[in-house]
Amino acid sequence: MIRTIAVILAVLTALEFFYIFYLETLAPTSEKTSSVFKIPQETLREDTVKTLLKNQGVYNGLIGVLILLAVFCFASLPMTAVLMVYIILVAAYGAVSSQPKILLMQGGLPILTLIFTILAML
Repeated sequence: MIRTIAVILAVLTALEFFYIFYLETLAPTSEKTSSVFKIPQETLREDTVKTLLKNQGVYNGLIGVLILLAVFCFASLPMTAVLMVYIILVAAYGAVSSQPKILLMQGGLPILTLIFTILAML
């Protein structure tokens, strides 16, 4: 049961990263992207900003892919745990360097996933 919860949470985390990929790479100048990241649309339309967002989006999309590989292809709880720690550390950096709420927004689901993954490994 705990393993199933860990898998569900990991998949939800992957979906969150696919959503971030969508916002940053496929819809970098959208009103939704502006609202989520608190960046004015005028700024998002700048070529340099669009390029940076798209590159960041690809990174986030690939994290989603890695999570799904860890869960379904390798069925590896330790690999899933490592990815969650990585995501949490990146969210912690974002919280310190940008906005404190990033820790819970980007790291909340991975924190829960990590807890259930560790419990599933015991």
